[in-house]
Amino acid sequence: MGRIVAIVTTNGGTVAGGAPIFIASGEEEQKRIAFQLEKILDSSVHDLRNGQLILVDHHGNP
Repeated sequence: MGRIVAIVTTNGGTVAGGAPIFIASGEEEQKRIAFQLEKILDSSVHDLRNGQLILVDHHGNP
């Protein structure tokens, strides 16, 4: 099972706690931040299709 390591959103009012939340000013910035974090955190970006991108660690590291 994967672990959510970050959330990237354009609307901070729609998410709360559990993982670091990065708020972008628009969709372009949201994607740029998410894909940069993907490399840094060695994770995968998943689009929830509700304006949220989540980064998931599928490696099983605690």
